[in-house]
Amino acid sequence: MDIFGNFPNLAGDKKKRKAHVVSDSDFQYTDPVLEGQSKIDEPQEKRSFSVIKILLVVVFLLLATKLFFLQVVGASKNQSLAEGNSIRPRSILSSRGIITDVNGAWLARNEPSFVLGVYPSDLPKKTADREAEYSKLSTLSAVPVDEIRKKVDAAGLSSIQLTIIQADLPHDQSLILQEDTAGMPGVSISAQSIREYKSDSGLAHILGYTGLVSNDELAANTDYLMNEYTGKAGLEKTYQDELRGTPGVEKVEVDSHGKVLQTLTDAENQQPVMGNNLVLNVDYNLQQVMSSELAKGIAGSGTGSTSGTVIAMNPQTGAILGMVSLPSYDNNIFSGKLDTGEYQKLLADPTLPLLNRATMGVYPSGSVIKIVMAAAGLNEGVISQNTAIETPPEIDIGAYKFPDWKYHTGITDVERAIAESNDIFFYALAGGYDKIKGLGVDRIDKYLSLFGFGSKTGIDLPSEAAGLVPTPAWKKQTRGEGWYIGDTYHLGIGQGDLLITPLQMLNALSTIANGGKLLAPQLVKEITDSGGKVVKSFAPEVQRQNMVSTASISTVQAGMRQAVTSSSGSGRILQNLPVTAAAKTGTAQFMNNQKEHAWFEAYAPYDNPQIAIMVMIEGGGEGYTASEPVADNILQYYFSQPH
Repeated sequence: MDIFGNFPNLAGDKKKRKAHVVSDSDFQYTDPVLEGQSKIDEPQEKRSFSVIKILLVVVFLLLATKLFFLQVVGASKNQSLAEGNSIRPRSILSSRGIITDVNGAWLARNEPSFVLGVYPSDLPKKTADREAEYSKLSTLSAVPVDEIRKKVDAAGLSSIQLTIIQADLPHDQSLILQEDTAGMPGVSISAQSIREYKSDSGLAHILGYTGLVSNDELAANTDYLMNEYTGKAGLEKTYQDELRGTPGVEKVEVDSHGKVLQTLTDAENQQPVMGNNLVLNVDYNLQQVMSSELAKGIAGSGTGSTSGTVIAMNPQTGAILGMVSLPSYDNNIFSGKLDTGEYQKLLADPTLPLLNRATMGVYPSGSVIKIVMAAAGLNEGVISQNTAIETPPEIDIGAYKFPDWKYHTGITDVERAIAESNDIFFYALAGGYDKIKGLGVDRIDKYLSLFGFGSKTGIDLPSEAAGLVPTPAWKKQTRGEGWYIGDTYHLGIGQGDLLITPLQMLNALSTIANGGKLLAPQLVKEITDSGGKVVKSFAPEVQRQNMVSTASISTVQAGMRQAVTSSSGSGRILQNLPVTAAAKTGTAQFMNNQKEHAWFEAYAPYDNPQIAIMVMIEGGGEGYTASEPVADNILQYYFSQPH
């Protein structure tokens, strides 16, 4: 059927179809408009399609090239990455800040050294191989296998941080070990600074020392490193955060087993920052003189004494100018590899060289405490500047006798009582006698506390004793006894159960010297950064003031001045100083009155004090004969120097 609905003659047409050959012209269409043109232009769509095909080919070639490099050229590296390679930070120790005296002389600094260590993650993975390496390392270093294993186990076998096996290696030994351990996986000979101290002149008690970080310190400080050294005593401990600095970070690539493959470039690492420096108020030259003179005083006491302490302070600021406790020790034994033999000797030494007697030793004060008793009595109106009594050789209370250390004839007022250290007058001031009613224990305890006794001074050292201010309640609780008039008498002259530290007494002396301000003692003057820029200065810290009137303090000062100027004064040896001075001696009995601690306190110049000094020789006998010459020689040196 055609388009008009007629059926074709199939039989006839069949023959015609067979005779007809189909050609291109049978299907060609000629547009009347374009007829006569010789060529037809190529359409824009066809050209665009060709460009796209070219771009696709180029992209394909690029992808194929990248695939070739990934699968063929970089096959090994990418296989490692696929197995779990990662970038991990490994810490770099920072250098500790240095410690100098007030004039810039170094007291603690860093010294180059070498350590033998291991990176646990790089050790052999098989237990047998690892144990074999421990054994070889032990043979080379003389460090027991158990100790090596313990240190590695504490760090963890996956740790990429250096674990120190042996510290403070001499340079020649480090070179030998470096050669002997070559090829041992995970073993490293590394440069690491250690502390070097000036430990003469009794500086060890001030500076302290460092030691390898402990497990407790690691637990309390998550940013600490297993191979770093931290402050363990003295200023090294108090100012650990300032001195430590900031560790750096280097990035290392490790495989899935924790083995270090490579260290990344410096541009991707963070360099360590050195710790801040401490500038002390201590004058090293003065410290040397103090140590030398104290040693002479101890040796020359004639009592067999082996120990004592001397401290100097600026009473206007609380700055500690020098602090010596003898016997002392060499804190360099704690640097790097601990000399355990020397340490055990220190622990076993009956003279207790590790004890800082200035801050941790507690003693009966003897008569040096009388300056506080006098200030309390004057301020409370129990006595006045003009109160005077005749003092007998002893006071009898029932069956008990309370003698003076010597008979003071004539009438005695408070200034003379201070100057000559009259026990009878201070018995009366404390517990009452003749026309003096006495302070009583409660008011005595009040003023002892106001002047800082019974509590820590707040000096910037990590260890300090508080001492003991005895009370009736304390005696009842500890001994099951009541408080008697004799207890008050003894308290008035610094005997009985009163226990103080030499630093507490120096602080109280400075309070009298400066007119009534109780200051916190301060060893560090300022903190500077590695470039010397001051980042923190320490201003005087007033803990308490106006405890007693100016008039009361002036009277006490006058009594201390009379102790120097009077021919019968206990501090008259200081008359030869180039400046005016005020002083007070003390002799404190202990061991059932069989031995005596020798005390002496002084300040100068009298009108404008620059230095206050406290000397105490354990079992040194009388303060006048043992401790006073020590103070005199130190003050002679001090005022011979420019200030």
